[in-house]
Amino acid sequence: MSNKKKRSSSEKIRVEFKKNRNSRTRINDWTRRYQNESESQSDDSSDPSEISDLFEGGERISGKGDITRKRTIVATRQETEINTGIRGDFEFLPEINADAVDSGVILNGRVLKVHGLYSYVEDHSGRIFVCVIRRILKTLSTAQRQIVVAGDRVLFRDAKVAGRNEGIIERVEPRRGTLSRTSRQRKHIIVSNIDQALIIGSAMEPHLKPNLIDRLLITCERSGIEPIICINKIDLVNPATLQPLIGVYAQMGYKVLLLSTKEGFGIDRLRRILSDRESVVVGQSGVGKSSLLNAADPSLDLRVGEVSLENEKGKHTTTTAELIRLSFGGYVVDTPGIRQFMLWDIIPEEVAGFFKDLRPFENHCRFPDCTHASEEGCAVKKAVAQGQLDSRRYASYLAFRAGEAVK
Repeated sequence: MSNKKKRSSSEKIRVEFKKNRNSRTRINDWTRRYQNESESQSDDSSDPSEISDLFEGGERISGKGDITRKRTIVATRQETEINTGIRGDFEFLPEINADAVDSGVILNGRVLKVHGLYSYVEDHSGRIFVCVIRRILKTLSTAQRQIVVAGDRVLFRDAKVAGRNEGIIERVEPRRGTLSRTSRQRKHIIVSNIDQALIIGSAMEPHLKPNLIDRLLITCERSGIEPIICINKIDLVNPATLQPLIGVYAQMGYKVLLLSTKEGFGIDRLRRILSDRESVVVGQSGVGKSSLLNAADPSLDLRVGEVSLENEKGKHTTTTAELIRLSFGGYVVDTPGIRQFMLWDIIPEEVAGFFKDLRPFENHCRFPDCTHASEEGCAVKKAVAQGQLDSRRYASYLAFRAGEAVK
């Protein structure tokens, strides 16, 4: 019989808070306070016992007062199960006791976008509340850059402000389908709770970046999101020149769409894919993410920008990730353009497992811990030399292992 303790979905845990959460409890100006008190009393009436009262009961030498940065909370343990196995990727989310509050005050909502200190939350009736975040959530010490992101399902409290829809986010529900990257050594979650990711690239203006597509594919596989590769602006090139690249991804089982907003090519198929699903469009600036959404649903009327003729880079027309309801059913998240993308929490030894085309050759390597970089008897390198494995994909794998960022 196993002695392992079974963990419930909710449990009491010790969590850390940010170092600047509270001001110091220890008072550092005792000498000044003593001198001021002494000067305010005459010499003949001063009583040492009265002055000593200043020092009683206020100071804790142990520093265990408000300055402590740990606290016991009730939280939900969220485990992320991945195709390659179960990782120790946990998120602790503080709970409120839903039974102890008025159900008319605590509401369920979906975060549409986050702008500065405010989150725009839609409730079940379609009302949009401008919410701030509960202090315990804001001050948790976490690897995440933001505690609330677009797409989150939250519990929030109606602030009951006359004439305005304002509220306080009390809890973030456990997430699924998160698209994330590394930003300044922290986890930047772009969007959460989505079914599929439309990875948008352009045939020209700007040029296609296959390495960025590869990184987004890995992120999608790790999070259980269905990736769909969309190549826009095919009217600017001969589509036949894209067939070798399309063939590489199609052989691995990925969906590939060829699109043109100018000529309307492939828009009907794009609309069918978006219908009744929760999707995110992601890609570099200038590839036409907002233009494709406008073509699929003209009622959106999203802002679009032009691509620079000098460097073929787009401007950040979309400045924040926003969850948008589609007129034909479903939601889509329009995101700002990505100019740099580094994977989050993936060690070099794991990279090969996310490359579908490398897997058939790995077991034939001479060494079981082969890195497929410089070892003799490497079946992966042999497959590249014999043309069985795409050389560009192999170069992309080596760049991932080296921890290089796509720019």
